[in-house]
Formats: sequence, C-alpha cells, structure tokens
Amino acid sequence: MGLSFVESPSYLFTSESVTEGHPDKLCDQISDAVLDAILAQDPTARVACEVSVTTGLVVVMGEITTSCYVDIPGVVRETIRKIGYTNAAYGIDCDTCGVVVSVKEQSGDISQAVGQSLETRVKRSRYEDAERLGAGDQGMMVGFACTETPELMPLPISLAHGLCKRLSMVRKEGSLPYLRPDGKSQVTVEYAYGAPKRVHTVVLSAQHEPHVKTEQLQRDLQKQVIEEVIPPSLLDARTKYHVNPSGRFVIGGPNADTGLTGRKILVDSYGGTARHGGGCFSGKDPTKVDRSGAYAARYVAKNAVAAGLADRLEVQVSYAIGMAHPISISVESFQSGRVPDRIIEEVINKHFDLRPGAIIRDLDLRRPIYSPVAAYGHFGRPDLELPWERTDKAALLRAAAGLS
Repeated sequence: MGLSFVESPSYLFTSESVTEGHPDKLCDQISDAVLDAILAQDPTARVACEVSVTTGLVVVMGEITTSCYVDIPGVVRETIRKIGYTNAAYGIDCDTCGVVVSVKEQSGDISQAVGQSLETRVKRSRYEDAERLGAGDQGMMVGFACTETPELMPLPISLAHGLCKRLSMVRKEGSLPYLRPDGKSQVTVEYAYGAPKRVHTVVLSAQHEPHVKTEQLQRDLQKQVIEEVIPPSLLDARTKYHVNPSGRFVIGGPNADTGLTGRKILVDSYGGTARHGGGCFSGKDPTKVDRSGAYAARYVAKNAVAAGLADRLEVQVSYAIGMAHPISISVESFQSGRVPDRIIEEVINKHFDLRPGAIIRDLDLRRPIYSPVAAYGHFGRPDLELPWERTDKAALLRAAAGLS
C-alpha cells in the first residue's frame, strides 16, 4: 500500500482552468446570463437552461417556468459580445451567429414535488416555509475547504484560475492585443507531507492572431501572465513551462470545438482535489440542489476550516427528489482535524440548516448573482461578495466544538 497524501514526501497534483472564451465556458456563461435575466424579474422562476455552441450557431435548450418575458437571443448575443467574440474569425460573431431557442415549462411531476415536499405532504400539523420546498432532484453535493490559500481553496486550482483571469485581462486591457478569447491553463503543484512545496509545471495555451510568432507569445505570456500570477517563492530552476505546446493556436472558440453547458465541473469547483457529485451548476435556479446544495456544502466546509476545526475538510450532502431534509451529511478531515470527524459532523448538524428552502433563505439565492461565477470558479472568489464564501459562523463553530 502506498503512502497517503499527508505521509508522502513528494506528491504531485494538477488542476486546470479555462478562460471565459473557451467553448464550454461560453455556454456556462450564456446559461447563467439567461438565469440572471429571469431572476431579475421573477425570483421564484424555475430555470434549467442548457446551451450548446458550434461554428456560427448557439442553441438554447431547457425547461423554464416563469411569469416574465426575457429576450433570450438578445441575452445570448450580449454575453458573447462581452466575452470578446465580435469577429467570426475569432470563433463566433455575436452579431451574425444563429440563435435557436427551444425551451418548455418544467415537468408538472417535478414541479409538484419541488413545490410541496414529501415532509409537508405527510404532515398534518403546521410547518414552516423552509419545510415546504423539496429538492429539485436526487444527488450528492460536495463542499471543500483547506488552508493552502487565503481564500481557503486548493492551491493548484487557485493558480490555474489566476492564470486564465490574467490571460483575459491582458487581452481586454490591450497589453497583449494579439490575443483572442479562447485559452486554458494547467498547474502542477508538488506537495511535501500534505503541504504545497513548489510549482512543478505550468501549462498555458492562448488563442492568438495569425501573425504572432511562437517565440514572442512564449516570452510575453511568461512575463506578463505567469510571473504576474505565481509567487516567485513557488517557482525555481526546476519548474517546467509549456506555453502553447501545440504550437499554432489561431482557430479557437466554437469554430474549433463544440461547447456545452456543464462540461467543466471540476474547473467550476475544486480542480479535482475534492470529490464531485457530478451535477453542474450553471443555468439552474436555486431549487436545484446541484447548485444550492453545493454552495451550502462549501459554506459549511469553509466556516469549519476558518474555525480551525480542521485544516482540510470535505463535506458531502445528499438529497432525494421532493424531500426537504438531506438524506445524509458526512465529513472527511483527512487526518487534519483538531477534533474528531464525529464532533465536526455533530456541530454541522446543529448549526446549519441544509434543507433547500433554508439554504435559499439563509444565502439569499433568489437573486441575479450567477453570471460572474460562470467563469473562473464558483468558490474562493475574493473579487466577488458571494454569500456562500462568508465565514460568519466560524466563531460559533469553534465554540461549539470546544476550541475557544
């Protein structure tokens, strides 16, 4: 049997990210832009919006039940424009691409299960509002936090996101005007006995204008992106760099790859460091526990780590469709806990209400706040004021666990 993560003197772990112009991320952003446009008018709308893009075409699909009208093609074109796809040569043109919309209302069977939970259907006495809402589907949601970064995220995904955000920034600000919207990053971190030691390898791929030489691109991205994002203390003479390892990257975006909502679930979450329940986030209103349950699980894990209960914590919450109360809640501290996992689980059960209705209420999720997280991660975002990133319960948890 091999050494565990915390026992190994040298352990490599890799995470990736993609820019907002990546075809799959383009779809995520359109899905969430449609969701936000609807929630701005109808906070109780039921939305499950999925998008696919290919050369010159955007297809919007799903189930949407709402009392408002939204110009979906207009939302699609404006989202594509903001990302930077204003020329067909880049991968798609916001003004000339075709937009096909095929949506219907949510299934009546699912709607009644969500609107009237199993618990309220069998109760004869009065019940609170948070009990009324049933989970929109079955599934398991995972939340994670660790002490590797100030935002309590794993270092590999944090660095990978930073590289892609920087890549888009130097393009939009004009520092590197020859860049185009598509791009991706990958960062391998070497750990020693469970702690980050150094960056082992950096992979960075950026779509570019046809005239740009590979040597110039490598030089510019090394100086203006990699060295601006990764702390010098993590780089050394052995760090490997692969900038546009494919060579030429002119054809990109939907012109090079078909995109689809929900294909970057590890980019959206923890970069593979934590387990994943399998459901994506984008395009889903908060009655879908794929989204709200995952946000709540991150909120729980982050507060527990901020409280000092553990240095590394994974929380899994599972639901059954139409039921308000979770089927199970479990934790794993990976031998980093200052109290037993059993105590952490007891504290979580006592101080967090993980029914969908309570999550929506406590995190105020019926608002148009989702478009900004559709690129560069849903967690560990100090650039955004996200309710599931608050650590407002850390002191309470610390006291409840007997660490104060």
